Amino acid sequence: MKEIFVNLKRFDVPVSKGGICPKESSKEWIEWVIAESIRNNLGTLDDITVTYLLPESLLIPAIEKLNSYDEEVRANISLGSEGVYREDVAKGGNFGAFTTNLPAAAAKSVGLGWSIIGHSEERKDKLGIIERFDKDYDSKKASFAVNSMINDEVMCALKQDINVLLCIGETAVERGEGSFEEQKPRIKEVLEEQLQLCLDNTTDVMKDNKIVIGYEPIWAIGPGKTPPGKEYIAFVSECIKNYVKKEFGYDIPVVYGGGLKEENAAMIASIDTINGGLVALTKFVQPVAFEPEGLKNIIMKYC
Repeated sequence: MKEIFVNLKRFDVPVSKGGICPKESSKEWIEWVIAESIRNNLGTLDDITVTYLLPESLLIPAIEKLNSYDEEVRANISLGSEGVYREDVAKGGNFGAFTTNLPAAAAKSVGLGWSIIGHSEERKDKLGIIERFDKDYDSKKASFAVNSMINDEVMCALKQDINVLLCIGETAVERGEGSFEEQKPRIKEVLEEQLQLCLDNTTDVMKDNKIVIGYEPIWAIGPGKTPPGKEYIAFVSECIKNYVKKEFGYDIPVVYGGGLKEENAAMIASIDTINGGLVALTKFVQPVAFEPEGLKNIIMKYC
């Protein structure tokens, strides 16, 4: 089974306000996205699941629109949140005083089955807070703090029976200079540290839930950046799978994110240790956009 995740980031902001949403109403836009996904048969593809990860403003209209279709045409489409908070509502505990934060209990209560946790933009935000406190912060200590908080989020999601897309990846500084052979041990060390901290204690609460690793080479994300080649992605994904199996005792799917597009999807799909992809934009020339038809073009490279 191949798994395709779509992170719609803040794609709910209309063009008139500086975003990329082509409609003034984000509700109308996400309803169109769901309708087009059904029309393009994304819910009935053989051995491929599609999960939309949505900002909070889009959750309810997306759920309602998806549920308006018969199960047989939407069976392989799921919806998820863009993160959950590191604490949760609990009987006899905090009843829900989480202003501005989305507790996992709230995500579950509206019917979500997935959450993306540890995305590079989330990590950047957490590090930004640390930098405001101390611009000369110790990078090792900061990384430990961020990964520990991400582990709290993963645990909250799993305890609410929410599946997790856990994102990890190395920066250009962490990768370092030199040849790929020289970079390999540094890359491996960074990713293994993230996995060790972020997955700590997950075997105790997973039950029937799933964790998928989304590998994002942070140095390759953004306009004008070049994603890594096949050898690089194959090396990283194999390292991830081997480490999780050795340290935690379970097999884990790995999907690639960070510059995934129609032009390189076939190459990425051909890697045996890659189980899918993490997509955001599907149209990279102006006006940039996410379009379900473009998503299908990417998905077809995995078939």
